[in-house]
Amino acid sequence: MSSKGGSSGGGGGARVEIEKLSVEQLKAVKEQTDLEVNLLQDSLTNIRTATSRLETASNALHDLSLRPQGKKMLVPLTASLYVPGTLDDAEKVLVDVGTGYFIEMMNVAASVPYLYFPSLKTMVEGKDYCERKINLLKSNYDQLLEVATKKKNIADEAGAILQAKLKQLAPTP
Repeated sequence: MSSKGGSSGGGGGARVEIEKLSVEQLKAVKEQTDLEVNLLQDSLTNIRTATSRLETASNALHDLSLRPQGKKMLVPLTASLYVPGTLDDAEKVLVDVGTGYFIEMMNVAASVPYLYFPSLKTMVEGKDYCERKINLLKSNYDQLLEVATKKKNIADEAGAILQAKLKQLAPTP
């Protein structure tokens, strides 16, 4: 067990403190850290889901920019419901960026100067937006994963010490 305490950076002092706690305090620490780990894991799942949706949107923008006008296609209404449609104008798209917000994106860079339509986004800007958000989410994911790992180690250590203390308190026949 001492290898666990020595393996975490600066964890040796914390291990001594955990070992000094009473059984009730150890139970409380274990329960609290388990709860925090579960919340962090839920957040990690949400970040993975958001990253996946942004990657899908970025790929869809790329694919859509390559399709010719008048092309028959399936239009997604929900994640599992598609209806047949025809591509009327590949220059204009609505991108769902989450929480009920949509961004209209236009590929106006080739035909009309961007300065005339400052509120409109080009397909390239839409893809760049998705990539920036993906990079931000991946960075947040990495940071959150590090915190979750530390919390999990604390919960595991508290559980091991709690079991050892309970074993010591148990009467031996």
